[in-house]
Amino acid sequence: MLKRKEKVFCMFYAGCGNVWEAAKKAGYREPEKQGRALLGREDIIGEINRLYERNLRNARQQAYSGYERLAFGSVRDAVELLFAGDTALEQEKEPDLFNVAEIKRPKEGAMEIKFFDRFKALEKLEQWGSGENNCSSDFYKAIIGGIKDTEGEEQEEV
Repeated sequence: MLKRKEKVFCMFYAGCGNVWEAAKKAGYREPEKQGRALLGREDIIGEINRLYERNLRNARQQAYSGYERLAFGSVRDAVELLFAGDTALEQEKEPDLFNVAEIKRPKEGAMEIKFFDRFKALEKLEQWGSGENNCSSDFYKAIIGGIKDTEGEEQEEV
């Protein structure tokens, strides 16, 4: 059974990978020496590996959620900002600009908003779906297939 201080060390080490920093933040007086000694223990290594895997799963889930939000998220607040200008920023609620890659004001009164590429986000989701992380890969393949078909039709019309 790990002591509280050892658990804290494991948590910080799993996050940063730096022995000195993890031991210092955990409250050890001789961080380098005591941190190295902790890394020599099987129970400590096991706990660090468990925490690292948990952190990795959480990071993967956050990335997946971000791609979903880019692919399917609303651009309403950005469009309101485009048409309402600075008055949209004065509202009580903060606008959701997650899908916005860049905002420019090239001329007085003009505004240019560039969004992240939804097709690239869909491609990332499709790649994700082709692995073991997502069981609904057929759905994403169908979306990507439809996009590619549409792109082909647009090129033929030109």
